[in-house]
Amino acid sequence: MDLYFAPLACSLATRIALYEAGAQAGFIQVDTKRKRLRDGSDFYPVNALGQVPALRTDEGWLLTENTAIMPYVADQFPSAQLAPPAGTAERAKLQQWLGFISTELHKAVFVPLLDPQAPADVGDYTRRKVALRLGVLQKHLDKREFLLDSFTVADGYLFTVLNWAQYSGVDLSQWPAVDAYYRRVAQRPVVASALAEEVALHREELARQSAEA
Repeated sequence: MDLYFAPLACSLATRIALYEAGAQAGFIQVDTKRKRLRDGSDFYPVNALGQVPALRTDEGWLLTENTAIMPYVADQFPSAQLAPPAGTAERAKLQQWLGFISTELHKAVFVPLLDPQAPADVGDYTRRKVALRLGVLQKHLDKREFLLDSFTVADGYLFTVLNWAQYSGVDLSQWPAVDAYYRRVAQRPVVASALAEEVALHREELARQSAEA
């Protein structure tokens, strides 16, 4: 399978899942500002929204949206135990957390805060949402190591989104359990490796864009 990704974007969550699963996968970098692949070709034919992640499966069909991609990856590699079995209460809880991360954190909080073109009042409105949502996480993660009983694809997604706090003015230390969770997951060897790779790619991308400007 092939993952279309952009460095430090939400596609990092799928990279983490693939690495945790020990999957053989290709990684195709996307310039999401210009909506182009590294070879200069147009990305829109791959995803009409111009967004990552997009996953080309071994069967040749394309899957988008983290809430669909992450359970799919987990189910392709059941021995990695990255998701509870389908049809169980724990699987429903996994889907609940994927939905929470996607809608309440990713889209509702961090996308507006990270958008340099967002009006100031949008930023102010969004920042008023932060405390409630991270408060929910704080309560859940207090005395818990992961979102569920063990590391799952939801943890990879949550780590990816929380990693944006440092770039958006959100101080995780206000929520000690959330901050400790982020730092703990960051120490997982696979997560640390995936993050380091994408940090390096992000720096290369910034340097290339600066040279082309």
